Amino acid sequence: MTYPPGHLAGNPLPPGIVGALGLGGYQLLAEVGGVGAGRLGRQAFLLVAPDHDPTLPDLGTQIALHHGKVKSESEVSAFKQLAAQLGYWRLSGYRVALERDGLRTNVNLVNPATGGIVARIPARHPGMMSFSGAGNAAGLLATLRALPPAGPAPDTADPELLRQVLLALALQDESTTGAEAAELADRALELSRADRQLDPPAALEQARAASG
Repeated sequence: MTYPPGHLAGNPLPPGIVGALGLGGYQLLAEVGGVGAGRLGRQAFLLVAPDHDPTLPDLGTQIALHHGKVKSESEVSAFKQLAAQLGYWRLSGYRVALERDGLRTNVNLVNPATGGIVARIPARHPGMMSFSGAGNAAGLLATLRALPPAGPAPDTADPELLRQVLLALALQDESTTGAEAAELADRALELSRADRQLDPPAALEQARAASG
């Protein structure tokens, strides 16, 4: 299932989770393929819409990698990039499997060809206890980026899907905000429509050059 742009904005965390975790009024920083990065003050987290399963009730948007004490903007940027990479892999064929852990959720990235879990994002950020970095946002981002594609690249003949791919690529730059990435994706989409020979990275590069 491909989630349309804006799904998480239109389907926020359930009120019970928001109230219990004190996340009323949180900000959605970025969203790709039903995966987003959220922030409220010093708290940062991932938001994930579950894969559709007609045999199960709709759990609604879930929260994962909840970090209550972000200390720098680089940490927030890592959450944004992690959401974009996870969303991109979902668009590329990987499956996202969710496991509830109290109010929060563990996220498993599954290779559909083997059924094996290739990456696991915990419900909570390890915070200061993680000296290796393996379980924090930056470490998880490196793990996801090292994965091979699950299948063919997303079908960029679909304009909606192409825009999400462009958005994910734009968010790979940690200095690019969510709003800036959306503007770049829109410009790159126009360039791609005008020149069908442009692949997404080239279209994005041209869009950056034009905006600079």
